[in-house]
Amino acid sequence: MLNRIFLFLATNLAVLLLLGIVMSVLQGVFGVQLGNTGVLLVMAMLFGFGGSFVSLLMSKWMAKRSTGAMVIVEPRNEMERWLVSTVQRQAQAAGIGMPEVAIYDAPEINAFATGANRNNALVAVSTGLLRSMSRDEAEAVLGHEVAHVANGDMVTMALLQGVLNTFVIVLARVVGRAIDGYLSGGRNEGPGFAYYAIVFVLDMVFGLFASMIAMWFSRHREFRADIGGATLAGREKMIAALERLKQNHGESTLPQQVAAFGISGALGHGLKKLMMSHPPLEVRIAALRNAKLDGKTAAAAV
Repeated sequence: MLNRIFLFLATNLAVLLLLGIVMSVLQGVFGVQLGNTGVLLVMAMLFGFGGSFVSLLMSKWMAKRSTGAMVIVEPRNEMERWLVSTVQRQAQAAGIGMPEVAIYDAPEINAFATGANRNNALVAVSTGLLRSMSRDEAEAVLGHEVAHVANGDMVTMALLQGVLNTFVIVLARVVGRAIDGYLSGGRNEGPGFAYYAIVFVLDMVFGLFASMIAMWFSRHREFRADIGGATLAGREKMIAALERLKQNHGESTLPQQVAAFGISGALGHGLKKLMMSHPPLEVRIAALRNAKLDGKTAAAAV
């Protein structure tokens, strides 16, 4: 759990640090005056959203490469035929284009969905899921992932991350300039070493809070995807799938870039809960038991 949190934080902070260095070079070498809040905001939005959308556009390719997922082009057996036909039926019910369906080799029970838009997505399941779950349970997990696609969660996460990146970049430099000005007695000598040191620290601190906000939203959307899965496959099937995950929950081997889109995530206690991408399974089960389902498609139901 700690390793996964460290990896997530390190990745986001590294991105912010790189953006900060680039912006500092623009200021120092090319004379871009980041003291101008308007210019700073434009540059921050360019870099903040740029990284998020590049990751979104590359998400399917990165997911296949990092997990070794093999897309089912021509089903080779009855299990693969069932997977493709189930996802096709659920995608039609949810009103989205047919996602690519893939299997990746991993021991844990897990699945994920990713893609740049609702009509160009990937739904992948682990070999551990296929070995350990019944067809009814696996159908509910597929419905959960199709609901993620139908809800546009990948795009929404990219937009949220872009906003958070922009917020961190702007706020760190505005506060850094104010502190640097105070320490220099108000002399307008341009940014010095203290400014860059302050901005570096603020990037990390504000980046940590931004990551907490992103993970809060990630937990919220899991409840919606559970409702979507229950709508597409049935409430009892979705509850049974979550119960199975609870009984066989293990450390996920999904890479960081798709871990938030898996059916389950790492456990956490105390302050660690703030960095969890998924709510505890018992909380999800209780919420799903009390949820109202109206029989519409996954997208409409949430």
